Amino acid sequence: MLIYILKRILLMVPTLIGIMLITFIVTQFVPGGPVEKLVAEVEGYGAGGGEVVSGGSLYRGDSGLDTEQLESLKKLYGFDKPPMQRFFTMMGNYLVFDFGDSYYYRTSVVELVISKLPVSMSLGLWSFLIVYGVCIPLGIKKAVSDGSRFDVVSSTVILVGYAIPGFVLGIALIVFFGGGSFWNIFPLRGIVSDDWSDLSLVMKVLDYLWHMVLPITASAVGSLAVMTMLTKNSFLEEIRKQYVLTARAKGMSEGQVLYKHVFRNAIIPIITGFPGYFLASFFTGSLLIETIFSLDGMGLLGYQSVLNRDYPVVLGTLYFFTLLGLVSRLLSDLSYVFVDPRISFEDIDE
Repeated sequence: MLIYILKRILLMVPTLIGIMLITFIVTQFVPGGPVEKLVAEVEGYGAGGGEVVSGGSLYRGDSGLDTEQLESLKKLYGFDKPPMQRFFTMMGNYLVFDFGDSYYYRTSVVELVISKLPVSMSLGLWSFLIVYGVCIPLGIKKAVSDGSRFDVVSSTVILVGYAIPGFVLGIALIVFFGGGSFWNIFPLRGIVSDDWSDLSLVMKVLDYLWHMVLPITASAVGSLAVMTMLTKNSFLEEIRKQYVLTARAKGMSEGQVLYKHVFRNAIIPIITGFPGYFLASFFTGSLLIETIFSLDGMGLLGYQSVLNRDYPVVLGTLYFFTLLGLVSRLLSDLSYVFVDPRISFEDIDE
């Protein structure tokens, strides 16, 4: 297994470099880069005559920026160097997780991402816990009672929830429970109240959970159907196999058959996605959910960074999330061995 792990780690290097290189090349051809945006802002601000002094007197009247000032701007953003030199310098910095400073927010990319994580972690982690905590027992119950009224009704409910987009459900929740047209029960802005720091510990927890009810509901409902049906189908497939009939013929109870034999085999395709989903839940964001409920998280940060051509944020977060995704895929593969010892990577190593 060690050889297999080393091979996968070595394959991560060209994969990561290739993704970053393609993205970097694309950014070189996208119009309206940071220099062009700053020039447009300076010239637009000074249009109509007069003298505007900003920093080093970058603009004078309607004459625009001269060549020397333009070169100073390029040097400020690092665009005075050849593209490949900038790429290798960037990758060298990324190896030590030095992502530089944001062009737009004027702060460290790492500090900026950390400041947005509480929102994304709240949405992702709670959605993760709800999805796995509800879908696995529900899927098992549906598999055991396949074709019953409970199975049909529950399938209808979760499929309707799956068919409704998260942002549409979010708007409906606001209308009904956020003071839109009916009941004003849940808050609609932020993850805590303005006076959160003055509350007691118990009230802080309750206030946080109260703020999270609507956005987490809108975020998690769509994922319930996929995981529930995956669990149900996986258990149904195992229940219909010959070894289950043999176990029943030996006089084992349904509970023993289900949880001693079926569960271990049926849970493999569900549990192997656990590492990737768990890691992603800490860092992913949802632009629409964050916008609807006025949450300032990673989804909104990514969208604004693309609009503002904030390349350090775009490329830095891409590097980190790509690396995280590659590691999570490796962990997902290794989880097969821990869940089922019969699986081995020795043949692959050879």
